[in-house]
Amino acid sequence: MNPNAHILWPGPRWTLALLLACLGMLGPFSIDTYLPAFAGIAQSVGATPVQMQQTLSSYLLGFAVMNLFHGALSDSLGRRPVVLAGVALFTVASVGCALSQTIGELVFFRALQGMSAGSGMVVSRAIIRDMFPPADAQRVMSQVTIYFGIAPAVAPLVGGFLFVHADWHSIFWLLTGLGAALWLANWRWLPETLERAARQPFALGHLMRGYAGLLRSPRFVALVFASGVPFNGMFLYVLSAPVFLSEHLHLEPMQFYWFFLCTISGIMGGAWLSGRLAGRIPPRRQIRHGFVIMAATSLVNVVLNLLFTPHVAWALLPLGLFAFGWALMVPVVTLAALDLAPERRGMASSVQACVGSLANALVAGVVAPLVMHSTLALAVTSLVMMSVGMGAWLWVRPRLS
Repeated sequence: MNPNAHILWPGPRWTLALLLACLGMLGPFSIDTYLPAFAGIAQSVGATPVQMQQTLSSYLLGFAVMNLFHGALSDSLGRRPVVLAGVALFTVASVGCALSQTIGELVFFRALQGMSAGSGMVVSRAIIRDMFPPADAQRVMSQVTIYFGIAPAVAPLVGGFLFVHADWHSIFWLLTGLGAALWLANWRWLPETLERAARQPFALGHLMRGYAGLLRSPRFVALVFASGVPFNGMFLYVLSAPVFLSEHLHLEPMQFYWFFLCTISGIMGGAWLSGRLAGRIPPRRQIRHGFVIMAATSLVNVVLNLLFTPHVAWALLPLGLFAFGWALMVPVVTLAALDLAPERRGMASSVQACVGSLANALVAGVVAPLVMHSTLALAVTSLVMMSVGMGAWLWVRPRLS
């Protein structure tokens, strides 16, 4: 923790959480905003459904690859320069998307968006731990998760409105404006939270040894899996939303907000409770509560889809409860992973984000297209992903000091 933290940000804690949440929201907002325009974009540029899926997969792959480096660069160059450079590149890439005339151009600029969008999310986690002791860091991380949860709820509504009343290009012009505004806000207010004495040498060999040290730590790898993989049990449904909601639940596009309202309410509720519990109950008990909720909900979801025809009256509730359990435990697991590498928190945050993003890309490009046409397959796959994270936590829990 930076000993000058109280000087670097003298204002209320929630204002810093809001700024960092906006950085973290940039990535998911730029995913969900253009999903309602998939069919329109395909028709406009003459793309097939598989080619349109590549605009999502290329974004997620770029997001995953560069996430491996954002945090490590911030350990060497400082938190602030990496954030400003990442947001600036995202803004330029958004202009490229808005001006794209072919599917190839759109795939390229979406990949560039993905490569840059993760800088804020990765570095913001390290900034939180730079600025706050453990219990306060959990509260701020929970506040960030609450604000972060707004983006996926609002993004499809905004994207759908722009697509209907303007065209798909306007969605990316909106992202351009948001990127520019966020850059200005961070240039004006974001402090440099990493002390010069704590910076790591910027050398390839040193970086590779740092990565190797983290990946050789079974405890760190297990915590990364415990925090990153269960999210895909919920993200699978987000990626499958056009099919899941229209074909299976027979909802009209303007009714899709019920799905996002349910899941985001779960995220915000779980994050709020996580912050309230910080310092009141042992972190391990809080993590256990989160996994118990996710496991029970996932099993119920499988049974319901096995016995009944899916109906909107009950099919969305398990997803909201799953999101609640995930948000309850993820701030604690994330901080536990960062604290295993206190001298390389940026790099540790990078590895966490990279593993989660690679899982997201795999789910988007391979898993979701295979299972989205069966609600039972969706439920079983979600259960499997949650089980991977829970298994990793059960293994690492007795090995943590």
